[in-house]
Amino acid sequence: MSTRAARDAALKAVPSAEPRSVTILGSTGSVGRNTVDLIRRDPTAYRIEALTGSDNVALLAEQARLLKPKLAVVANPARYGELKEALAGTGTELAAGPEAVTEAAQRPAKWVMASIVGAAGLKPTLAAVRRGAVIGLANKETLVCAGALMMGEVKRHKATLLPVDSEHSAIFQVFETERREAVDRIILTASGGPFRTASREVMEKATPAQAVKHPNWSMGAKISIDSATMMNKGLEIIEAQHLFNMPEDRIEVLVHPQSVIHSMVAYVDGSVLAQLGTPDMRTPIAVALAWPKRMGCPAERLDFAKVSTLTFEAPDEVRFPALRLAREALRTGGGAPVVLNAANEVAVQAFLDGRIGFLDIAAIVETCLDRVNAGGAVDLEEVAMADQASRAEARRQVESRAAAR
Repeated sequence: MSTRAARDAALKAVPSAEPRSVTILGSTGSVGRNTVDLIRRDPTAYRIEALTGSDNVALLAEQARLLKPKLAVVANPARYGELKEALAGTGTELAAGPEAVTEAAQRPAKWVMASIVGAAGLKPTLAAVRRGAVIGLANKETLVCAGALMMGEVKRHKATLLPVDSEHSAIFQVFETERREAVDRIILTASGGPFRTASREVMEKATPAQAVKHPNWSMGAKISIDSATMMNKGLEIIEAQHLFNMPEDRIEVLVHPQSVIHSMVAYVDGSVLAQLGTPDMRTPIAVALAWPKRMGCPAERLDFAKVSTLTFEAPDEVRFPALRLAREALRTGGGAPVVLNAANEVAVQAFLDGRIGFLDIAAIVETCLDRVNAGGAVDLEEVAMADQASRAEARRQVESRAAAR
């Protein structure tokens, strides 16, 4: 039997009394596609309640024909006609618009993949939490923007959050939740991105094509840019504080270019536990999808003889100020993380559109943190207000810098 055939067979070895009902929010994105890839290898183990996507109607329709969900939703209402035509005669219920995405999250799936990119994922993820679902959380912005609110609702409604980011999944797998007092610190590893050794002068001239070219991981454009600026690691610090209830000063970042160790937990006795694997998002997705069991995954197996060397270095917060900005936002609290995230989303898109330079991203975020009155962000309304205010200021900064180019 070939290696691939053996792995596909292993995927079918997970015992299950009945198919697990699943909704995938953001099925056409990078994490969503990988989730579909795992499910399609053993379709009898899963029953798909709903799939949602943004603009890629062709892929959403292809996934719907493959997985036969009860509901398919396109977030952009202008694309509804295309989806209706593509899925005519399939019997799949169709809907469109942001509210329909939230309604999809409210449908009775036991397990929900929350992989909508950016702040747009907040409302549907919260809707799934409020019905007590098991949630694979790949949308870090949900906890960045509304961490206290989200974790409070998780506790209130007895929902379960399973981190899907490779770093937080790694911590989840080696974190002694029942003996939290034994944990000394969390260590988030970072690849360093495509500009790990680049000078500020080189980064100043970086193009979007260069910035999205991650050395190890295959990801969507937005998260690839966040990796290049190291804002992704800043957002992960905020997310880790909420997920694991650890103070900011006990969450470290360590650059590890090989991306073999995905994160570590250090204990008070000097032990350090690490989770290792090849850089393939299907592994952390599989951990969440099969939890509390394990399932087979077609990711390439780690060959230590080939790895040979693992190296580590401290992050440079002068060349990568996004890390400093994220820590400052976390210490400030209230709506500051909302401002951080919203400004970053606007700036990243402006860079991808060729309107600003790479170094302008962090500069715009810093300006917004200085100028926007974020408030307390204690509920969704205040979160939305802080988000809108930050986006408005970020757009002003983009216009100013674009005009000066």
